[in-house]
Amino acid sequence: MWKVLVSAPYMQPVLERFVPMLRAEGILAIVPRVDERLSEEQLLSLVGDIDGAICGDDRFTRRVLESALRLKVISKWGTGIDSIDRAACAQLGIRVCNTPGAFTQPVADSVMAYVLSFARRTPWMDRRMKSGDWHKDPGVSLGECTLGIIGLGNIGQAVARRAAAFNMRILGFDVRVPPAEVLERDSIQLVDLPTLLAESDFVSLNCDLNPTSFHLINEPALSRMKPTAVLINTARGPIVDEPALVAALGDRRIAGAALDVFEVEPLPLDSPLRAMDQVLLAGHNSNSSPTAWERVHLKTIRNLLAGLKEVTR
Repeated sequence: MWKVLVSAPYMQPVLERFVPMLRAEGILAIVPRVDERLSEEQLLSLVGDIDGAICGDDRFTRRVLESALRLKVISKWGTGIDSIDRAACAQLGIRVCNTPGAFTQPVADSVMAYVLSFARRTPWMDRRMKSGDWHKDPGVSLGECTLGIIGLGNIGQAVARRAAAFNMRILGFDVRVPPAEVLERDSIQLVDLPTLLAESDFVSLNCDLNPTSFHLINEPALSRMKPTAVLINTARGPIVDEPALVAALGDRRIAGAALDVFEVEPLPLDSPLRAMDQVLLAGHNSNSSPTAWERVHLKTIRNLLAGLKEVTR
């Protein structure tokens, strides 16, 4: 039998449904306790004799990979594979699979939920009403606002389509320029990053985490934003220099932030972000969608099986 580490936190609660399928293919599932993700040290104690892995954002570093002497395939539950050392995998002959485009719709919905929350002030009016304060917060119509989208892949384009329905002005930036027909279809005006930051009322991060996007939103970038602007990150935490963001929020150099992802996850209990009223926080959950999850469960298993069978031919 193949031994497969199943550490994807979204799959673990429903794994029993898939155990017959796995057993029929000769797979023994090893299911460790996972709190969001496995660290390098945790993986080192688990990977010695595994043939495959169905993982979340676990830290598959070179050290881990070199210790996994039988590992043939890593099947990532979801899209982002920035936590896997792909160069080391290539050198060691370990196949890496993922499920691109799996969460386009729910993540784009989440971005617009944050935009609407800040524009219409609904969370803050609710809090004040429940505390006994009859107060009218000044809101804005989305048709009066500019949305800047950093990263114009599937999710960025889906965000643009939703924003266009609200008659927003849409600016876009990506190091890989989309085809002209995509920009026209989704009403996106392509600009450079400084222009996007300076002119946007909402800045949505929808790019991958890679060497060019690490701390892309740092102190100089934040200083270019309007004092009335809001930053939205549903992509990856390290795209934002978190201490620089905390400072910008604390000094009221930007108006707010909506964050689903963080540099350290789970977000530490002592994070200053937890005490900031102008910040909306969520626990890396913008992909929430039962239909999308089910598709990803099945696709991740199929990717695993394809990889295991390929190396045994």
